[in-house]
Amino acid sequence: PPAMSRRVVRQSKFRHVFGQPVKADQMYEDIRVSKVTCDSSFCAVNPKFLAIIVESGGGGAFIVLPLAKTGRVDKNHPLVTGHTAPVLDIDWCPHNDNVIASASEDTTVMVWQIPDYVPVRNITEPVVTLEGHSKRVSIISWHPTARNVLLSAGCDNLVILWNVGTGEMLLALDDMHTDLIYNVGWNRNGSLLVTTCKDKKVRVIDPRKQQIIAEKTKPHDGTRPIRAIFVADGKIFTTGFSRMSERQLGLWDLNNFEEPIALQEMDTSNGVLLPFYDADSSIVYLCGKGDSSIRYFEITDEAPYVHYLNTYSSKEPQRGMGFMPKRGLDVSKCEIARFFKLHERKCEPIVMTVPRKSDLFQDDLYPDTPGPEPALEADEWLSGKDAEPILISLRDGYVPNKNRELKVVKKNILDSKPPPGPRRSHSTCDSDYFSPALEEVLEEIRALKEMVQAQEKRISDLENKLCQFTNGTD
Repeated sequence: PPAMSRRVVRQSKFRHVFGQPVKADQMYEDIRVSKVTCDSSFCAVNPKFLAIIVESGGGGAFIVLPLAKTGRVDKNHPLVTGHTAPVLDIDWCPHNDNVIASASEDTTVMVWQIPDYVPVRNITEPVVTLEGHSKRVSIISWHPTARNVLLSAGCDNLVILWNVGTGEMLLALDDMHTDLIYNVGWNRNGSLLVTTCKDKKVRVIDPRKQQIIAEKTKPHDGTRPIRAIFVADGKIFTTGFSRMSERQLGLWDLNNFEEPIALQEMDTSNGVLLPFYDADSSIVYLCGKGDSSIRYFEITDEAPYVHYLNTYSSKEPQRGMGFMPKRGLDVSKCEIARFFKLHERKCEPIVMTVPRKSDLFQDDLYPDTPGPEPALEADEWLSGKDAEPILISLRDGYVPNKNRELKVVKKNILDSKPPPGPRRSHSTCDSDYFSPALEEVLEEIRALKEMVQAQEKRISDLENKLCQFTNGTD
C-alpha cells in the first residue's frame, strides 16, 4: 500500500539489539540432552545454575551445573535422579536459586534442594514429592510473587496448585480443560493464569475463584499447538498456525477477546514457537523447536503493536532453550537477554546486546526488575491477597544469595480440611501423625542425612586436595 512508502523509521532503543553466541570455551559440552518428544524447553537457568533434562537409562534425570562450570562436562558428573520415568519439565524457584522443581511421566512433581558445591554422588532424595496427578505431568511453573506456590499441569487435563512449604495441594482446577493442556502462564502478579489446550481454546483463569474469566476459541485456525503468555497491561500474546499451516503470532486484549489487536503470519515451518517475554524491555523472543533462529519483536501501544526487530540466525537447530532471569545478566555489557540453546550434545549460551558507546550503567535499559524476595506468603495469596513483584536495582550488578534451605513443614492431617476439588491421592506425607515416636525416628534420620552430606562434602574436598598433591601420579 502507498502508506508504506511514507513510513518514518520508528524510534526505539531496541531496534539494534543483536545476538551473539559465546566463544567455544564458554559452552557446556558433552551433555546427553533428552530425546523425549515434548514441547517443553528442556532447560532452566538462574544466576547460579544451569539445569538440563538429560537421557537416562531407566527413570528420569536432569543435570545441574554451576553457571561458571563451562567446557566439557565430566561423564561422571552427578545427576538429579529420583523420578521413575522421564523428566518432562523443570523450573527454578524464583525466590530461592538453590531450589528446582521437576515434573515427570511418573505422574509426580518433585522439589529439590541443590547444594552450592558439586555433590559427589547423584542427588536422589527430593525435599518433597507432590502426588495428585493420575497421568504424566508435563508442565510446572512457580508463582511469580508468592513463596512456595507451585503449579503443575498433567495429561489428566488437571491443573494443581501446591504449597511446597507444607507439601499440600492448595487448589485443583478440574473440569476446565476438555483435552490436553499445551501450556500455562502466570500474569505478572500471579493473580491470573492463561492456558492453551488441544480443544483450540485459550482460557484466562482466576485460580482462587476457580473461574474462567475469558476464553477465545481458535485464536489461530490451524490444528497444531498454540502457546500463550501474558505481556504488559494484561494483554495476551499467542503463537499458533493458520489454516494453511503458516506460523502466526497474535496479540489480544482481554476486554475484547473477539478481535486480535495484531495477527501476523511468519513462515511455514512446523515447529511450535516457544515465546519468551522480557517485561522490562517489552520484547518477545520466539524460539521454535527444531529452528535454528530466534526472532524477536517489540510490543508497544502504537500500530502495528507487534514490531519485528530482528532475527538471530545460526546453522544448528535448537532442541530446547533456557532463558536467564534479568538479574542474572551482565549489565556492564548492555546484555538484555541470554539464551541457553540446547544442541544434541551441548548447550550454547547466546547473548542479546544493545550496542552502546558508554561504559556507564544504562538505566534506560535496566529498570528495576523482580528480585529474589517473595512479596507474599502462600496462605496470604490463597486468602485473596495480590502483590506486585518486589523489585531490585541492577546498577551494581546482582550477587546471588548463599544457599537458603527450603524447609517443608508437614501439617497434621487431622487438622486439615481436604482440598477443594476431587480428592485424589494426597501428598506422600499423610502418615506423619501416627506417633511422637515416629517423629523422633524421622528427626534422627534427618540428622543422619545431614551428617552424611557433610561427610560427603568433606570427602569431596579431601579428594580434590589429594588430586593436587598426587598431580595425576598413582
